[in-house]
Amino acid sequence: MITHIVTFKLKDRNMENLKKSRNVLMNMENKIPELKHIEVGIDITNSEISHDIALLTKFNSVEDLEAYQNNPLHLDVAEYVFSVAELVAVVNYESP
Repeated sequence: MITHIVTFKLKDRNMENLKKSRNVLMNMENKIPELKHIEVGIDITNSEISHDIALLTKFNSVEDLEAYQNNPLHLDVAEYVFSVAELVAVVNYESP
């Protein structure tokens, strides 16, 4: 199993933007065949070093992750999120 985590710090951190971004990300659920699991959370601590949103997704293989990353829906979602984010961090790892 491949775990893909992305965190975002938004340019405008108001609750309306946070919820809209969460909804845009969650819109991928059940629409991309390779995407086996998705969670999206909004940070509850609001600390200086916190990112605002975390996306956690799971895939059966690196090839499935690559297919997801090239899926037109994901590309549209990424375009939106990159337009509202000032910082993005990513980590991918193999999990049991």
